[in-house]
Amino acid sequence: MESIKPSGIKSIATSQRAQILIVIGAFMAYPFFASDYFIDIAFFFGIYALLGLSLNIVLGEVGLFDLGHAGFYAIGAYTTAILNTKFGIPILVLLPISALAAALFAYIVCSPVIHLQGDYLLIVTLGMGEIVRLALINNPFDLTGGPNGVFGIDFPSLGGGLFIDSSIEFYYLIWIIVALSILGLIRLQNSRIGRAWNYIREDETAASANGVDVKNYKLLAFVLGAALAGVAGNVYASKLMCVSPESFTFWESCLMFCIVLIGGMGSIPGVLIGAAFISLFPEIFRPFAMYRMLVFGSAMMLMMMFRPGGFWPRKRGAVEFRSILGAPGRDDG
Repeated sequence: MESIKPSGIKSIATSQRAQILIVIGAFMAYPFFASDYFIDIAFFFGIYALLGLSLNIVLGEVGLFDLGHAGFYAIGAYTTAILNTKFGIPILVLLPISALAAALFAYIVCSPVIHLQGDYLLIVTLGMGEIVRLALINNPFDLTGGPNGVFGIDFPSLGGGLFIDSSIEFYYLIWIIVALSILGLIRLQNSRIGRAWNYIREDETAASANGVDVKNYKLLAFVLGAALAGVAGNVYASKLMCVSPESFTFWESCLMFCIVLIGGMGSIPGVLIGAAFISLFPEIFRPFAMYRMLVFGSAMMLMMMFRPGGFWPRKRGAVEFRSILGAPGRDDG
């Protein structure tokens, strides 16, 4: 088979770099041409993009079913809410703390069950997410506020009396975090860890036979995915200035699942497309918003039938997204 000439690869990469710069420019300029309402919609698009990227580590990279991912999201949000309202710790200081809290929780609850596979792991993670939600409702140690949640969360402070408190500022905050996360995940995909995850996804037995520490790599995926979800929870809590258990239901986990499956498992551009579909559809087609679950379910069914790889399936050739950013490409077949 004829190979692609280096000059051809270079020209394609240059073209796609230009496309990425155009997209970045559009995102930067968007708030100056949109109303606060549409800026807020774009903010929640960013939240779902970050949540989709976090679940993509577990589901897309390693192939582990996780229907309790909203639990990690909740841990990050409530860690921010409780520590800020009870102890006055600044929101931006709590950003890494929320990530660490969600990651630690994932390590504790996933360590005993990480050996499970397929449907068994899916059911366990579903139960885990519901346990977190019910615990928040029951108000343990009088911290979570029960069904009413926690109110009075501060806006993020930059010091010197400067606060992130407008729709535009929150828009830039979430999309800067999403951009940094994408850069990190692209590098991670092309690292030894990323390759190990892909080997486990394709054939766990063969990966183990070739010296891959399957248990620890799977656990690492859960921990990193939970940490990213915790970051999303932090930003979400500071934007709304309150959190309640109804924001972290089983349906939220289902929506995250839809984002990855519809967009493309393991594909970062696919996750962004899936997040756009999930977050923008109810707003654009508001008269049909009550039927959104029917639409999302139908979309997933059609995707599994006619395009099982998702809308933007992951490609691992030399012109993939990560090669555009300077990482060497590879072809996994």
